[in-house]
Amino acid sequence: MSSFVMSSARTNAAPSYGQNVLRAFRELIAALVTVPSSGQSSTVRNQLAILRAARQYEALSPNLAAELRSVACRD
Repeated sequence: MSSFVMSSARTNAAPSYGQNVLRAFRELIAALVTVPSSGQSSTVRNQLAILRAARQYEALSPNLAAELRSVACRD
């Protein structure tokens, strides 16, 4: 019974480290598998979105942020 109370109390709290890492991993995979549409503006837009994600995760996971920046800078 106490484990149920603990789990329900945990859902109201801020996301845990594991949840943040999992969300970051999902967003990285989503950024890597998106199908690029034709046109230069969409490529620039995608690069900016990945760079924005890198800035979000800089404090949480610097290595992930560096990887996102390297993915954004690829041609």
